[in-house]
Amino acid sequence: KKAEIGYTFTGDASYYGKGFDGKKTASGEIFDRDKFTCAHRSLPFGTKLKVTRIKTGASVEVRVNDRGPYSKKRVLDLSEAAGKVLGLDKAGHAQVKAVVIE
Repeated sequence: KKAEIGYTFTGDASYYGKGFDGKKTASGEIFDRDKFTCAHRSLPFGTKLKVTRIKTGASVEVRVNDRGPYSKKRVLDLSEAAGKVLGLDKAGHAQVKAVVIE
């Protein structure tokens, strides 16, 4: 089942990196913190999202390749590279808007 293009959701996002590098993701892919990927609880693997940090307008495109976040307070866990584009390396987490683009 494909995600509907244009499907939009908002919420809190964080990022994960070092401790997960080289480990298998839920999709079977090896996690690489330098790639633009993310974890979402239900969107199909391979779904591409445009994620925008609401406060700053910074945005990044990521591909869903893992399941999570495990924190119920969050809607997305971004790879370290994607998190840095949004300034999450400084903030830890932030409110984002995510739109399915592919």
